[in-house]
Amino acid sequence: MRSIWAGAISFGMVVIPVKLFAATEQRDVAFRQVHREDGGRIQFRRVCSVDGQEVAYSDVAKGYELATGDVVVLTDEDLSELPLATAKRIDVLHFSPLGQLDPILSNKAYYLEPEPAGVRAYVLFRDALERSGRVAVAKVAIRQREALAALRVRDGVVVLETLLWPDEVRAPDFKFLDEDIDIRTQELKMAASLIDTMTEDFDPSLYQDSYREALEALVQAKIEGNDVVRPPGSAVPAGAPGGPADLTETLRASVAAAKATRAKDAEAGEEAPRPPRQRKPASGRRRASA
Repeated sequence: MRSIWAGAISFGMVVIPVKLFAATEQRDVAFRQVHREDGGRIQFRRVCSVDGQEVAYSDVAKGYELATGDVVVLTDEDLSELPLATAKRIDVLHFSPLGQLDPILSNKAYYLEPEPAGVRAYVLFRDALERSGRVAVAKVAIRQREALAALRVRDGVVVLETLLWPDEVRAPDFKFLDEDIDIRTQELKMAASLIDTMTEDFDPSLYQDSYREALEALVQAKIEGNDVVRPPGSAVPAGAPGGPADLTETLRASVAAAKATRAKDAEAGEEAPRPPRQRKPASGRRRASA
C-alpha cells in the first residue's frame, strides 16, 4: 500500500506521528469509452463555452456560479491562503460512545500506521481507545478538504473514518411519514418473530460480488475467443504473450490505470463549494394498536 498522507494524531499533549493508507478499494472492472466500430478511445477535451477554444489544464480555475450568472473565480493562490489547521494533524476533539455514531455519516476509511518514533505512543493510544469502548471524534484535512472523522480500532490498527458534515445528510422528506398508519400488534409480533428466525452472525466472507464475477467471466470468454478489436496504430507491447491474455493480468492493469486516473483527478483539486442545504425535519409516527 502507498501512503497518501503523513501527519500526526494530536491527543491532548501527546503527538503521534502517523501515515495514512486507504483501507478499502473498489474492485469494479474498469472500462473505457470506445468507438464501437474500431475500438478507438473516446477523448474528452476541456473546451471553453464562451470562445469554443480548448483550454490547457494550467489555465483551469475553480469557479463559483452566482444566481445572476456571474462567476467568482478562485485561483490556487486564493485557496492556499485559507486557514487549514488540520492539514498535517488529526486533531482529537473528544470521545463518544460508539453507539452514538450514526452509520449514515460514514464516508471513507483509512488505516493509520505509526512512524518508527511514535510506535509506543500509538500502541498506548490504541489500547486505551479499544478498552474504553468509545470512538475518538476528530478533525482532519485530506487533499485540502477538512472533514469530521472518527478514530476506532480494528485488527490492532487505528482506523480513521472520515464522516459527512451534518448538513451533507439529506432529511427524509416523504409523504408517508405524515400519514397515520395503523399497525396491528399481532402483525408486529409476527414480523418480529420472522426477524428472530432469520437472525444469524454476520460473516462477510460468505458473500461475493456475483455480478463482477460474471462480468469478468464474460470478458475472459471474449479474450479466449479472440473477440477483440485492435485500434489502428496500436502496437503489441514488447514481451506480450502470443496466446489469449490472462484475465487476472488484464484486470490488474485496468485497476492500476483506473487508480492512476483517480489519483490525477484528486490532485486536480476538489469541486467548488456549494451553499449548505436546508433540511426539513421529518414528522409523523407509526401507531401500534391491538
